[in-house]
Amino acid sequence: MPAKILVINGPNLNLLGIREPGIYGRKTLEEINEELRREAESQGVEIEFFQSNHEGEIVDKIHDCLNKVNIIIINAGAFTHYSIAIRDALQAVNIPAIEVHLSNIYKREEFRHKSVIADIAVGGIYGFGDLSYRLALEAALAFLQQGH
Repeated sequence: MPAKILVINGPNLNLLGIREPGIYGRKTLEEINEELRREAESQGVEIEFFQSNHEGEIVDKIHDCLNKVNIIIINAGAFTHYSIAIRDALQAVNIPAIEVHLSNIYKREEFRHKSVIADIAVGGIYGFGDLSYRLALEAALAFLQQGH
């Protein structure tokens, strides 16, 4: 059975390409997902995508990953900065996670400087626009190849 990666996107990421393109870029979430899908499939890895503007739906999706997903790539959006529920869900399922952000959260408003999931993630990639997702996928693939 091939390894499986889940990419979770939080609030407002469904508006990529429209929302503040100077910060988040012009690519849509669907375009980013398609690039990731092609790369994952070329590596023989299954990949699934999930986006929600609702915290509880993200928590439920994380719970559903138990014994089904090898690694999670997550851009929790604004929930990054305050959702203990998402943090607790990630800890509960004990699936390695890579945190992703399109923008450099440390060059933005001070409230964005704190991530409540950073310290439980395997690692994080931020500030490279849509390339952040491709770098996260590369990191996830390397992590899986190392037998994690």
